[in-house]
Amino acid sequence: MPIDPVSPDDSQSSGTSRELDARSNGNTWSTTSAPEGHGDTRFHPFDALAPDRVVAAVESLGFWLPGEPFALNSYENRVYHLADDDRRRWVAKFYRPERWSRAQILEEHAFLAELDEAGVPGAPAWANEAGETLHRFEGFDFALFPHVVGRAPELESAEHLYQLGELIGRVHAVGRKSAFRERETLSPLRILEESCASVLASDWLSERQRDSYQGVIEALRPLVAEQSWPESALIRTHGDCHIGNMLGRDDSFALVDFDDCLSAPAVQDLWMLLTGQSDPELHMQLSEVLEGYEQHCEFNRSELKWIETLRTLRMVRHSAWVVRRWSDPAFPQAFSHVASLGYWDDHIRSLEQQRVALSAPRWLA
Repeated sequence: MPIDPVSPDDSQSSGTSRELDARSNGNTWSTTSAPEGHGDTRFHPFDALAPDRVVAAVESLGFWLPGEPFALNSYENRVYHLADDDRRRWVAKFYRPERWSRAQILEEHAFLAELDEAGVPGAPAWANEAGETLHRFEGFDFALFPHVVGRAPELESAEHLYQLGELIGRVHAVGRKSAFRERETLSPLRILEESCASVLASDWLSERQRDSYQGVIEALRPLVAEQSWPESALIRTHGDCHIGNMLGRDDSFALVDFDDCLSAPAVQDLWMLLTGQSDPELHMQLSEVLEGYEQHCEFNRSELKWIETLRTLRMVRHSAWVVRRWSDPAFPQAFSHVASLGYWDDHIRSLEQQRVALSAPRWLA
């Protein structure tokens, strides 16, 4: 695979995450922090992942890397762009220790292989001669993925929306054929409870904010429970379909970074494409997305009523994720604003707005 003349800044690759994503599983480090941006100075496992160790890990698989690895934007894992001596471009993803089990990661890789076999554009994990896709080096689990070149889509473009709907429809056509055994299930009340517990266990909020935060979560709980989905709606999904994970050109896109793949309703992979501020804009976007999607499988439009629940969960989980990960040095640098009292006032107001939205969800069908 020749090196495409596109800089790493103009592309994204499997294993990366560029948005403020809600990943809140399995952290074993401190869940508290000093407010107002004072970081935790204790040693973090990723501190040991120096460039020479990244190179040594990849070369242990039989590659030779003539250049330095380039760190890509990723917070949950550590992800590097690199090229080998045959000018093939790769992405090495080093998984956050103790977040996913090896069985869960291997199920992600198996899903990617199934999609690749079905001809769905993406980046399946590289396998060695023994067929192994998950490798270990000096305490780190890591995987290697082919580099995917492209730019994020434009959600104002009807053509791009159609292409993205078709891509996700192809993913779901494969996802519906069987079920995950190891990956998580998107469970609204569990996410709400665990996120709330993490925030309240920290020292990030003032006493007034703690009371307000707890009050709005209590108000959200019955609304979220009422609008939860049945088990029959669950399929294998990508789980995190923001535009940074969809790359390509005008007539072709690929879906990358299946790190959050899970069992969820189909709308989980569609709702973040609907960014319009008015009803006509939303209806246009939805029409284009579903026209492309239904080239490959049907979409149950009754799932649209769950969009505000999904939006609420993403908001709640993002804040809890930052609190949980604060001992990782990357987080105080990237999310310093979250350590301010003003952020939490805004967050509580946003959750109150979601309470109103959940009380009368917008029907888009």
